[in-house]
Amino acid sequence: MPDALLTNNSDVVFQTKDLTKTYEMGEVKVHALRGVNSELYAGELVILLGASGSGKSTYLNILGGLDQPTSGEVFYRDTDLANATETELTNYRRFHIGFVFQFYNLIPSLTALENVSIVTEIATDPMRPEDALKLVDLGDRLHHFPAEMSGGEQQRVAIARAIAKNPSVLLCDEPTGALDSETGVIVLEALQRINKELGTTTAVITHNAAIADMADRVIQLGDGMISNVHINNNRISPRQIKW
Repeated sequence: MPDALLTNNSDVVFQTKDLTKTYEMGEVKVHALRGVNSELYAGELVILLGASGSGKSTYLNILGGLDQPTSGEVFYRDTDLANATETELTNYRRFHIGFVFQFYNLIPSLTALENVSIVTEIATDPMRPEDALKLVDLGDRLHHFPAEMSGGEQQRVAIARAIAKNPSVLLCDEPTGALDSETGVIVLEALQRINKELGTTTAVITHNAAIADMADRVIQLGDGMISNVHINNNRISPRQIKW
C-alpha cells in the first residue's frame, strides 16, 4: 500500500481522539481505554495486536457501534458515533459494518446459503449469497449445514455472511482464535482476498504476533492505550506466516 494512502486525510474511515472507556463493576472502575488517538484508512488491512485485557475488543466494539465511549471522539467518516442514538447506531451497523467473531454464530438449521441469505434480505445493495460464498472458496458447499462443515468452513460461512451486504468495513475479533494453524491460514487467506478484491477496510484483532506481517499496518495496544503503530512495507501472504 502506498504511504500516501496512510497520510491522506481524505481516505480516513475512522478517527478517534482521546477515546476512553470505563466500566464500573460495583465500586471498582476498569479503564478499558485510556485516551486512544487513531485513524483507520480506506482499503487497508489493519491488525490490532495485544494481550488479553489490552483494550482491543473494546476499541473494535466502539468502532463497530456495538458500544459507546465514556469520553472522547469517534467518527466514521463524517458520522459522530460517540453521540449517535441507538437507532442511528443500529442503521450504521446494518448498512456499513460487517462483523466476524471467534465463534461463528451460524443458525444450525439453515444451510450455508441460507445463513448468508438472511443478511442479504435486509441489505440495500447486497451481493448474491452464492457469490459471497464463492469468494471464500465455499461455492461447492452451498447446501451443507453447519454440522456438516469443519470449524474453518463454518468461519468462512460467517465471513461470507458478513461481506454479503457489501459493507465498507469488516471488523474481525480473533477470527482464527478457535482454529488450528492450517485452518487459520485458510481463513486469513479469505480475509486477505476480500480486502484485496473488494477494497473492504478490514481490521483484525489477534493476540498472535505472527499474523501481523500480513497487514498494511499493525496497531499495538497495551493497558488501554496504543503503544506502537507499524507500517508493513512488504506484506506477506498467510501461507508465509510462521506460526
